[in-house]
Amino acid sequence: MGAFSERSYPMINDVLTNFMNYIDPHIHMSSRTTDDYQAMKQAGIVAVIEPAFWLGQPRTNVGSFQDYFNTLVGWERFRAAQFGIRHYCTIGLNSKEANNEPLAEEVMELLPLYLSKEGVVAIGEIGYDDMTPAEDKYFRLQLELAKELDMLVLIHTPHRNKKAGTLQSMDVCLEHGLKPSQVIVDHNNEETVRQVLDRGFWAGFTLYPHTKMSDARMVEIVRQYGCDRIIVDSSADWGISDPLAVPKTAQLMRENGIREGQIKAVCYENALVAYSQSGQMNEHDWLNPQPVDQRQLFGSSSVLRGQKPVVEESSQNYILID
Repeated sequence: MGAFSERSYPMINDVLTNFMNYIDPHIHMSSRTTDDYQAMKQAGIVAVIEPAFWLGQPRTNVGSFQDYFNTLVGWERFRAAQFGIRHYCTIGLNSKEANNEPLAEEVMELLPLYLSKEGVVAIGEIGYDDMTPAEDKYFRLQLELAKELDMLVLIHTPHRNKKAGTLQSMDVCLEHGLKPSQVIVDHNNEETVRQVLDRGFWAGFTLYPHTKMSDARMVEIVRQYGCDRIIVDSSADWGISDPLAVPKTAQLMRENGIREGQIKAVCYENALVAYSQSGQMNEHDWLNPQPVDQRQLFGSSSVLRGQKPVVEESSQNYILID
């Protein structure tokens, strides 16, 4: 639906060869363009989950958090729907900004206002960055909030001291009485996957072009560990990242002999099973969607910039309105 650049996405034809529905359960769409939404839709991505995270530079007041949270539950949800993709989000105080304790206290007061909003599927992404006492304090406070509200939790594991941070994150979750089935531990790699799966948590894997996990390494993870409770995501943001990482990795798995059922599990079904526990995410949302009508406005804002709007006669067919 809509045009996109094959120059920007050189693997798109290969991705479309074996069409399947995909979910990207960790992607920061507020930092992406509408071209990305169009390419994602073409590649079979039907739903995304956008975790609250930092913006590349520290926020300086609680109002910037409030505006950001409003964007996640408002404009971005609308914008995704205008390209035929269902948008969900997680809301939380990220670990990096938990180190500004006066601001963190104000954000903690704000969180309950957003955690009950439509489309919010978990508290997250929360956890550790430098594993400071302040990060630990606000991680624990948010786990208590999740327990009080009976919500899922999305864990950000640190980029440094990965194994120690992952183990500590799980220990703290269990200490606060959360069930492993209610916790998605993300940014895993080869040194953490065994412990996460053995302890019953969901294991998310972020696939970046040059860092974290590669698609080739992900193939080997599935080959070695199977597909139970393993989730593939892109975590695409304002840095060098790929919003098509999930369908591209699925295609590489096919080329390397991974069974179709396992591919569907790690690139679609497991994310659905995990996050549908929230009561906010349902497969019906995208299997029986409302037709796209890009004449619609969010307040006074449109996704269009002078081009003809896409208006679907049904969820499968669309026309251009002059």
